[in-house]
Amino acid sequence: MSLNRSEKEAVISEVTSLAAKAQTLVIAEYRGITVADMTKLRVDARSKGVTLSVLKNTLARRAVAGSAFEVVADQMTGPLIYGFSEDAVAAAKVVADFAKTNDKLVIRGGAFGGKALDVNGVKQLANIPSKEVLLAQICGLLMSPMSRTAVVLGALAAKKGEGAAATAAEPVAA
Repeated sequence: MSLNRSEKEAVISEVTSLAAKAQTLVIAEYRGITVADMTKLRVDARSKGVTLSVLKNTLARRAVAGSAFEVVADQMTGPLIYGFSEDAVAAAKVVADFAKTNDKLVIRGGAFGGKALDVNGVKQLANIPSKEVLLAQICGLLMSPMSRTAVVLGALAAKKGEGAAATAAEPVAA
């Protein structure tokens, strides 16, 4: 069923607004995936803030024209699913994790920061820890010197306390 002109314009404006907010676009071929598997992928994506869409490629090309994702317009051929995410790694993570368990989903490429990514680029992006994990690691690094200093000072205080207790317990020779 083809879309009329106003429906096409609505799709283009919706995808354009998605592209304006998103940091990452991942493109994958979904040929042969069952409806149940596609539903699982969509549920997982929605829970992680990723918008997955099956679009007509001509509409997708028009929607990303003039955006940072225009660099992958030449890859938009065949049956594709488009994953947009505001988080830099979320779309790549969702699609790459699903592709590990379902060989029918084939990652074709993507874009991040105005640069086109190939399949390996998308997989490398997917291996980057999430923003929350990175923040936790930074906090751990910042806390490490302070906690080590506290442990050393505590050990020194305990050692001085033992020395003072030992001298007080010795009998005084008369």
